[in-house]
Amino acid sequence: MVLADSATVETAVMAAFPGVQRRKLRSTGRNLLVAFLGDVLAVTIAITTVVLFMAADLMGGAFVAAGEGVPPAYSVTGFSLFWLALLAGCRMYDRWFLENRTGTIYRTIRAAVIAVAVLAPVCVLFDMLYLLKPLIVAVPVAAVLTVVGRYATVAMLSTLQREYVRQRTLVVGPADSVVGLLTSLGRDRSYGLRVAGACITDLDEARKITAHSIPVYGDLKDVAGTALGAGCTAVLVALPLELEPFAMRRLAWELSDNDIELLVAPALPEVAPERVAVLPSGGGPLLHVRAPILTGPQRAVKNVLDRLLATILLILAGPFMLFVAIMIRATSAGPALFRQTRTGIKGEEFTCYKFRTMIKDADKVRDQLAHLNQNADGLLFKMKRDPRITKVGAILRRTSLDELPQLLNVINGTMSMVGPRPPLPSEVAGYDEDVRRRLLVKPGMTGLWQVSGRSDLSWQESVRLDLNYVDNWSPLLDLRILARTVSAVARGTGAY
Repeated sequence: MVLADSATVETAVMAAFPGVQRRKLRSTGRNLLVAFLGDVLAVTIAITTVVLFMAADLMGGAFVAAGEGVPPAYSVTGFSLFWLALLAGCRMYDRWFLENRTGTIYRTIRAAVIAVAVLAPVCVLFDMLYLLKPLIVAVPVAAVLTVVGRYATVAMLSTLQREYVRQRTLVVGPADSVVGLLTSLGRDRSYGLRVAGACITDLDEARKITAHSIPVYGDLKDVAGTALGAGCTAVLVALPLELEPFAMRRLAWELSDNDIELLVAPALPEVAPERVAVLPSGGGPLLHVRAPILTGPQRAVKNVLDRLLATILLILAGPFMLFVAIMIRATSAGPALFRQTRTGIKGEEFTCYKFRTMIKDADKVRDQLAHLNQNADGLLFKMKRDPRITKVGAILRRTSLDELPQLLNVINGTMSMVGPRPPLPSEVAGYDEDVRRRLLVKPGMTGLWQVSGRSDLSWQESVRLDLNYVDNWSPLLDLRILARTVSAVARGTGAY
């Protein structure tokens, strides 16, 4: 659908979506109410847990003699209200954050840290030390149950009213920029947005948008009216947008008058929210984008924890690895371990260890299979039914157990538990300047590439994920990837 005459946009869209705005706003309010009630239930269970610990005398008599300090009933009510207020302060009830799972975890952890940082000193200053132990139990239990409750809420709402869980959004801007945003939003549902249509500055390029099954309603002459008619609760501006500052201000006013949120996508792609801060300025707010963390104390701690975790896993998995090695040697000719030269941090080459999953001297027949390469759009060589893979090797690849010997690489410091995929020197020789940024950090046993599809990914997508990791690394990102690795290995997606 393309409307070249923007003067009739609002009327046409209203006719196409009768009553959708009213239903949308009512549904959004119900969704947030359900989320709030879930949070009330979570903090109630947390308080009940504390009471049960008290009853079982597992907390050493946390709430002691009646009348000492704040009575338990008041402290329970106070903590519950304080926790809900913290969640609100951390923007847990913003309507477009309801489906953002990563944001839910981040904001809940932030609320928990603030709760301890505020309430613990209060207990000390007002001589209520008997409340410290209940606090230590109640805060983490409330945080965990809040996250679990939010996940359950989103799953339930998605089942009952799939169309209205995410915020209907109108995307505006140049066609190419809009297409880029559509791709990003399609990759990650955690944004909590569902694109309902677009208004573009270059209507002759409308087919680029409609190819994504998104209607184009016209140009930017009546964005607020179009958004209102389409039942949108948000307008997402794709930069660069050739619009005068005062025109943008008027657009913000019009959207605000109609209870529609204004979102502006940064011109710098693939930037994690944690790297962006708003700085005050006399001429208006400035966005400060933190530089990637490539060195420093956090990286040093990561290296120490990598080696410690790898050592523990190697000790635990040692007997099983010995069994796998015996099976490999018993079922095919050749060594159990496969040694291959890979490229690590700063382009330094190292020997990467894996369990052998192919026949002996498999590299020598690779050229004969080059025409079967399923990743011909890049530098990788992958094929789903590689005849060089042994029967035991197929099982090891499907379960990712062939990578267990890389724990030795983590221990000797050439690899990390989490990082970009370790490339071959022949691949690195074909890197351009941008792709070489993958070499600024250690390669990893797992990473965004593994939890997002592995060999099913295109070369461009693999590069995008690795660069995303390098630029946006944080300890929390590593934890999220490690957690997702378990389910990715269980699914076996792209493991061949």
